[in-house]
Amino acid sequence: MGALDEGHFCADLENGMKLDISDLGLEKKPETIAIEDAVKVLLQGLGEDVNREGLKKTPLRVAKALREGTRGYKQKVKDIVQGALFPEVGFHDGAGHAGGAGGLVIVRDLDLFSYCESCLLPFQVKCHVGYVPSGQRVVGLSKLSRVADIFAKRLQDPQRLADEVCSALHHGIKPAGVAVILQCFHIHFPNLESIFLDSKHQGWVKVLVSSGSGVFENENAVAWSDFLGLLKFRGVTVEKILIRDSTEQSWCPSYSSSGAKISPELVAPNPGMVAAVASILRSLGEDPLRKELVETPTHFVRWLMNFQNTNLEMKLNGFACGRTDLKRSREVCSHNNEQMHSELNLSFWSQCEHHLLPFHGVVHIGYFCPEGFNPIGKTLLQSIVHFYGFKLQVQERLTRQIAEMVSSILGGDIMVVVEANHTCMISRGIEKFGSNTATIAVLGRFSTDPAARAMFLQSIPNSTTSGIL
Repeated sequence: MGALDEGHFCADLENGMKLDISDLGLEKKPETIAIEDAVKVLLQGLGEDVNREGLKKTPLRVAKALREGTRGYKQKVKDIVQGALFPEVGFHDGAGHAGGAGGLVIVRDLDLFSYCESCLLPFQVKCHVGYVPSGQRVVGLSKLSRVADIFAKRLQDPQRLADEVCSALHHGIKPAGVAVILQCFHIHFPNLESIFLDSKHQGWVKVLVSSGSGVFENENAVAWSDFLGLLKFRGVTVEKILIRDSTEQSWCPSYSSSGAKISPELVAPNPGMVAAVASILRSLGEDPLRKELVETPTHFVRWLMNFQNTNLEMKLNGFACGRTDLKRSREVCSHNNEQMHSELNLSFWSQCEHHLLPFHGVVHIGYFCPEGFNPIGKTLLQSIVHFYGFKLQVQERLTRQIAEMVSSILGGDIMVVVEANHTCMISRGIEKFGSNTATIAVLGRFSTDPAARAMFLQSIPNSTTSGIL
């Protein structure tokens, strides 16, 4: 294999990104091992076998993802900014101008992610940073992104993230002023009980926050008008920006949903699992007793228990009753007497068993039904999707399981398409924002009839799971 030895190559494939020597050494660090041990406790608390195929390396994968996602604790702004300040004639000591064209510099649409300090789930950030140079110097534009990323790679909430980026840039480059606006998106994961009761569940919590220094310190300053004027086509207006301190505890869904109906077993989470999450916080360099983190282990465990490995198969048995006549009819019915039916955009929520990170999207189901028989109800199909979604999963298995279950009810000729956005695609080293994964399972006639497959695929609407950013 040339310069790339087999062991290194396997490591590249395992983690989905190229690793350097320091990454490979991460496995042996005490903090990594401590997180691995804690993750094993969490998996066992879910009733899982930590030695089963698919979970054996999950503790290490989770440890690497968390350490990668919080690497900002070990980085310093001055190491990035120093050496990146360049002289530029035309900037004066005050709020200067660049050749008479105006002094405002803005870098827009920086895609970042951070871990929510209240629940440990990643949230997405669209960051816009601007500054007015002074002292006849400007900073390399890439440094604005790198400074923002340092503070994003910590346990955060939106307002503090904006304030820390603003303060760090102001002290690091000493401009006339700095402005930061963040568009933040937090996944709002339903619990297994509420999802059946709320068919219009909103999957995201969105918030817009700002922070300013120097000429931007006053929220009514003229400088803000110029800044916002360059963001108007991105849906950013002064009316939408939250007033400071107005977020309180409403930003994270773990607080806003605290009053929702919760299963009795989720009210008092497993103390061992809560202690394991506290151990993870310590291994990341945080203090679990910090005011903002005191309830975080409990919030995370309550969310994780949605995917507890329990035997719920009996809950679906009743759905198959009364459909045996349909299966018998299909056995004597020719394809010419059958009609294609489809149920599109069935929402699903699941948890990647490789990284313990959520993925979500929509499921499309196509099937043939003899004339004279009513199509299977959407409620039943949605129940099947949720049943297999609320588990530790991989998308390929989820697709196959849904197809096999629907086939067992209808007797075959099933096609299932799953479209999903995976959090692990943004919250690890690869950071592929906006990517989407589609998987297909075909049974019966769909497996041998290209025209039937094409007909079903053409019925699927475009951009059903388009990214939020």
